[in-house]
Amino acid sequence: MFEKRMKEFRENLLKTDIKVALITDEDSVYYLSGYYDYLHMEFGRPTVLAVPADGDTLLITPAIDLNTATEHAKVDRILAWNDGMGSEWRTELSSIVNGVGKVGIEFGHMPQLVRSYVDELVGQKDITTVTPILSKMRMIKSEQELQLARHAGQVANAMMKAGCGAIAANIPEFEVAIATSEAGTRKAAELLSAYYDDQDMSPNTHFLQIMASGDKITQTHHRASTRIMKYGEPVFLCFCGMTNFHRFKLGFDRTFWIGEVGDKSQLAVYEVAVASQKAALEVLRPGVTAESVHAEYAEVIQSAGYEFPFRCGRATGFSFLEGPELVSGDKTILRPGMVLAVDGSVSVESFRAQVGDSFIVTEDGFETLTHHSKALEDIIL
Repeated sequence: MFEKRMKEFRENLLKTDIKVALITDEDSVYYLSGYYDYLHMEFGRPTVLAVPADGDTLLITPAIDLNTATEHAKVDRILAWNDGMGSEWRTELSSIVNGVGKVGIEFGHMPQLVRSYVDELVGQKDITTVTPILSKMRMIKSEQELQLARHAGQVANAMMKAGCGAIAANIPEFEVAIATSEAGTRKAAELLSAYYDDQDMSPNTHFLQIMASGDKITQTHHRASTRIMKYGEPVFLCFCGMTNFHRFKLGFDRTFWIGEVGDKSQLAVYEVAVASQKAALEVLRPGVTAESVHAEYAEVIQSAGYEFPFRCGRATGFSFLEGPELVSGDKTILRPGMVLAVDGSVSVESFRAQVGDSFIVTEDGFETLTHHSKALEDIIL
């Protein structure tokens, strides 16, 4: 899988004037080479995947992670550098880019430490972006990636089921987070054992649970806290950060109530949120533009008297955000093999409702990856 991607990427480079690409985004490094779980720039240790249009691929990585790189990286050569020894990673990087011509980098994803050094070595006229090539490749998922997406959906479904089972009056939010994490981990472990050979890939779910309840419901990305949930309150569960199976990401969220809808005015907001997602899904298919899906969703929300909404959704894959985005201005034509998170959402001063699911675009429509009823009788817990 990785060898095929690397070959395609290099063939794409040959169609441009880029002589070497420097890949520094950890998801892109994994996408092309299979290398993952190394220490990142948070620890001050750059990792750079150098891909020449014609020549050997090279992974420059900290010596502390050499064993991991040797095990996983599908590259021609690995250079390990050590903290404080010589010029560390700089000497090899200098030999790669000096006088080579056009150098492609991932603008916005290259650590400033590395970017500053590249700027010293390469004139601005010889630095260009390689992101469009990678983004286009990553938009259409392979059959192996679609299997990962389907399994990620199963993990997300297990987390949502566990979260519903844990939500109750007089229970703190963090108990729900514990339940969802355990359920997701157990489902991921089951799938990894049954379908995958890589025993190094961790099944453990991570990322702080996004959830909010009661008067915190308007805080879109509130994390599970010690707050005690109460009867009649709304509860929001979101797994957009936790659904990360075998490094494949999805979006999935729901709004619930405990026991009954304490404030009946919230029902009208919820119904518009559901209707806005439904409108988006009615046009979701190959051949339409990404922005047209957003337009249908936004029309429902604005026609009901609410403000122009944020984006309807986004593509996912080995990153939480990929292209295209379902937002005004994105004219990308949807194609089979894209994986999209599609939301419906409405916010008012004291309440917000959101429902969201992930889908594979198929030849004649879409395949749903995440499942949980949005019917009122199923979301009053």
